[in-house]
Parts: sequence; structure tokens; C-alpha cells
Amino acid sequence: MTITETRAQQVEAAIHSAEIEGLTVSDSTRADADSYVAGVIDSSELVDRVRARYGLS
Repeated sequence: MTITETRAQQVEAAIHSAEIEGLTVSDSTRADADSYVAGVIDSSELVDRVRARYGLS
């Protein structure tokens, strides 16, 4: 399995987990997750972006 495939599975699992909990994943967060899957950003940058989006940084 490639790193891209692994990242895609991790993102899919995280989104699914959020949805099971009744949360909605925003389009902006999905776009950041797509950038992570594509290797444009790393996991630290993904977390930083999401935390900043919700005022948690």
C-alpha cells in the first residue's frame, strides 16, 4: 500500500468517525484533508489548519 492510499484510508476513517458522532466535516476541512492525502501538506500542518479554523490554536 502506498503512502497516498494509507493517508486516504486514514482520512476516510476520521471523517466516518466524526459523522458517526453526529458531526459535519466542512468543505474547507475536506479540502485540507485532500491536500494531506496528496502529500501537499503533512499531518502537523493539517492539524494546525483545522485547529486555526475553529479557534483552537
